[in-house]
Amino acid sequence: MTFAGNHDPDDLHDESLHERHRDPFAVVRPSSTSEVSALLRWAFSHEIPVTPRGSGTGLSGGALPVNGGLVISFDQMRDVVRIDANDHVAVVQAGITLSELNERLEGTGLHYPVYPGELSGSLGGNVNTNAGGMRAVRHGVTRHHVLGLEIVLMDGTIVRTGGPVVKSSSGYDLTQLIIGSEGTLAVVTEVTLKLSPVFDHRATLLVPFRELDAIAQIVPTLISSGLAPSLLEYLDVLTMTSLTRSTDLQLGVSPDIAEITAAYLVIVLETRTAEQLETDVAEAAELVGAAGALDVYVLEGAKAQQLIEARERAFWVAKAAGANDIIDVVVPRSSVPKFLDEVASLAASHGAFVAGCGHIGDGNVHMSVFQSDDDQREAFLLELFALGVNLGGAISGEHGLGLDKRRAYLALSDPVHIELQRGI
Repeated sequence: MTFAGNHDPDDLHDESLHERHRDPFAVVRPSSTSEVSALLRWAFSHEIPVTPRGSGTGLSGGALPVNGGLVISFDQMRDVVRIDANDHVAVVQAGITLSELNERLEGTGLHYPVYPGELSGSLGGNVNTNAGGMRAVRHGVTRHHVLGLEIVLMDGTIVRTGGPVVKSSSGYDLTQLIIGSEGTLAVVTEVTLKLSPVFDHRATLLVPFRELDAIAQIVPTLISSGLAPSLLEYLDVLTMTSLTRSTDLQLGVSPDIAEITAAYLVIVLETRTAEQLETDVAEAAELVGAAGALDVYVLEGAKAQQLIEARERAFWVAKAAGANDIIDVVVPRSSVPKFLDEVASLAASHGAFVAGCGHIGDGNVHMSVFQSDDDQREAFLLELFALGVNLGGAISGEHGLGLDKRRAYLALSDPVHIELQRGI
């Protein structure tokens, strides 16, 4: 275990667009669960607040420490404890990153399918925010793949929840209670994950539409068709233009088509055989064509990968362009067009500008918000979040609340719900 009284500034923030100065007592890097337990016992006895920290890739200010508090960094706890190919299970320490896990799984025929986009994110951080990402439409989010946890309670007690089985009706599901709790209930030190088979054959379809509404309307058809797309993403034309220019990506879209396109749908299909993939691509093309697609581009090899990588860079492009906030409201899929229409009206009334993309397969809308006046932006965001909640959605679909969305969450949530959570 290493102890740092003088902290590296990188240990004191995440990727939130809101800068906040923090001065913790110390940053500590344990190398085992027993060391984490000892740290929490000490902090508990001295009433010192603790902030667990993974890779610092979060977008909501969730990894920011408390002034005078203790930061427990997990960058020394990145081991794979074991991989069981027969049971499709991996047990890993909380500090391991998604890219490191993927490397260890190469050659097994298995992968961990949750794909939040930033592969340098840690599994512990993914668990604490219930990370989702582009593959959620087929594979679900983090909570669908976590079978068990090793956690340390605030007084240093070590507890194991769940285990390497896919079902249980034995008592409270403490594993699911911890997932998404953003470090407020316990410190996660080890994760037992369910793995999935790798499909060797995949195709990426880029589909331009004249209106975003048409994309929202075709998504339920694609999902119910049995094609089981691994990815269904939308990008408005401004976001797509920004991404392709920043990465010098040439997708081969006809200029005439590009000129009348309002939004793009990206579809990724994965199957076991080349023959099945060919059939699925043809069926998908027929379905989107009947829904008004302007064209269908099947991207080959490197271009397909480059488009997905460009989509992953959407946050960085927005940040470089001066975005003041990044939001991730989730609403029912059928409500996406109404949500986007009303957001545009709200933005105009508050002098804000928004550009977006997102996981339209599960209604998770990501928006970059440009409004430098703090009061105007806060008022706009509160109305935007209220709109999402009133449509049956939630303030955050996958980034978590952190510090950035805490005030809005408290303002818009049922007080009974809040008190129940405080009681837990």
